[in-house]
Amino acid sequence: MTVKPLVGAMFALAMAGSLNAQAATEKPNILLILADDLGYSDLGSFGGEIETPSLDRLADEGLKLTNMYAAASCSPTRSMLMSGTDNHLAGLGTMAEALPHEPFHQGKPGYEGYLNDKAHSLAELLQDAGYSTNMVGKWHLGMGADQGPDARGFERSFALFEGGAVHFKPNTVNPSKLDKVTYRENGEAVELPDDFYSSDFYTDKLIDYLKANEGSGKPFFAYAAYTSPHWPLQAPDAYLDKYKGVYDGGYAEVRDARIERMKELGLYPEDMQPANRIPDNPKLPQWEQLDEEQRQYQARLMEVYAAMVDNLDDNVGRVIDYLKESGQYDNTMILFMSDNGASGDNHTRFYPHGPDTDNSLDNLGRVNSQVDYGIRWAEVSSGPLNKFKITSFEGGISVPAIVRLPEGMSRTGLVNTRMRVDDLSPTFLELSGTPLPGDSYKGQAKHPITGQSMLPALLGETNAAGAKSEMAGELFGNLYYHEGDLKLVGYRDRRTKEMNWELYDLSVDRGETNDLSDSQPETLERLKKAWMEYADRVGVVRRPE
Repeated sequence: MTVKPLVGAMFALAMAGSLNAQAATEKPNILLILADDLGYSDLGSFGGEIETPSLDRLADEGLKLTNMYAAASCSPTRSMLMSGTDNHLAGLGTMAEALPHEPFHQGKPGYEGYLNDKAHSLAELLQDAGYSTNMVGKWHLGMGADQGPDARGFERSFALFEGGAVHFKPNTVNPSKLDKVTYRENGEAVELPDDFYSSDFYTDKLIDYLKANEGSGKPFFAYAAYTSPHWPLQAPDAYLDKYKGVYDGGYAEVRDARIERMKELGLYPEDMQPANRIPDNPKLPQWEQLDEEQRQYQARLMEVYAAMVDNLDDNVGRVIDYLKESGQYDNTMILFMSDNGASGDNHTRFYPHGPDTDNSLDNLGRVNSQVDYGIRWAEVSSGPLNKFKITSFEGGISVPAIVRLPEGMSRTGLVNTRMRVDDLSPTFLELSGTPLPGDSYKGQAKHPITGQSMLPALLGETNAAGAKSEMAGELFGNLYYHEGDLKLVGYRDRRTKEMNWELYDLSVDRGETNDLSDSQPETLERLKKAWMEYADRVGVVRRPE
């Protein structure tokens, strides 16, 4: 959205006035919805063919954030979300699941594997500000009894503590590793109903929690951390055949159609060069190299994935319908985003199948199936962006995001300002009229919130474009550093174990197709030095050479 300076200034003043008036009367509710492993191009409003009318309507009524970033994987993103600072300071310098395999990280500050005691908790801060705090879904910030959402400021919570689980009720007879998971409500172990399906049940719980808050006089903060469409790909029967035949054309056909729709929607310019796909090899064939049986199986995987996203959208719609029916919608800020890019993981390496696992074609998506959709479909979900989850390329850390501001502050269009998940805490605190807590909380030393409020950009202030001019991150040795539109990417070659360094100008190359490292060696070295300074500042522990 382009706004002339004078008009933009007047608009920003009007919005600031609305915010002050809001604070003087009643504080706005805050609804944060997090999808799990959703790709950049999966939603209809971001170019996808999957039917997502609820989120598309939210995007039409609000703002689409085209430059929203997360960490490269689940729990680091969640730690940044809750703490408002870097994952290496908040305790998730690496994922807890990886710590047993990374002895050089064990016992190091910032690598505790849970949201550590030096991290602020957004829920605690909003609770202190008079909010009712509610959480449903995937926690993934600590397994201990004193590490759950109930111990970090959520008054009501129903949480999956692990990073992944079957979406139906776990099997207790011949269980696989994915069945052996922990659900707790308000810190207490619970028994799931027989008809449990993750997204449906989390939505039921969230609406129950919000109904319980009605009449309390308190605004609410609700955090809906859905596990969909995270592996294993499973969906209710009513959705499983809805996309039958849609993906029979294969990877390239679906991806190309998405990219064209993204250009039509104004998300990218007509001359954008999409990322290059990973070259085919015997373990990673293209569609044309598959036989008919393989194509049928691959198409079915994506049909199930689409069914999960469709069901997720329906559940988001249920929450929005409740807010409208209860008269709370107009006074609620809603922010939707994914926790990282699309997942190309092969989870069977770490989560072997159980005795009852059935991944036959006819059972895909149903109870006892445990499948990923693989790298090729992850490339499709990433759309024009490069790579996927775990990497620090754009497809790994750029995520779809939608914001609808409360009535009186809302506007529509695209926001191209660069933002990141650690900006959510200061944004919500500013919206609620709550000052930043500094370097302590109730007498305990804390890492200050280092994210920046997104409100100036969301309200259309003309000086907000450079708010996130520098940005850096690291996970599993994959790293990046932004200096404006220049982006440094570093990763270790799996075969040689040597670090590879690449340099891109995202202002003209969001697909990361033109590596500038050879033509701009001085810039490369400057950004490498800047990343090293960042790493020292936040305590990145590097793998021994």
